[in-house]
Amino acid sequence: MKIREGFVIRKVAGKYVAVAATGQAMKKFHGVIKLNGTGKAIWEGLAEGKTEEEIVNELAEKSGAKTDADRAFIADDVKAMVKEMFDAGFLTE
Repeated sequence: MKIREGFVIRKVAGKYVAVAATGQAMKKFHGVIKLNGTGKAIWEGLAEGKTEEEIVNELAEKSGAKTDADRAFIADDVKAMVKEMFDAGFLTE
């Protein structure tokens, strides 16, 4: 998965948001999606071409996840956000 061309994240009033910035993206999407720190990390990981597993590993390490349950919780969150991003049209295969 990768971020569809034309979508970017921006910092607005101290918060991160995903917006359609150019071309076809602007014709199809007219909203703004607020991202928390985890959402921003997932977005940036996908933008860098990382897999879901690589993103989960980075977030688990950053958060100090100590158990398999902690890691599973993070993996569930990453999977859910990736699905939402795909359903909303932010991602392409």
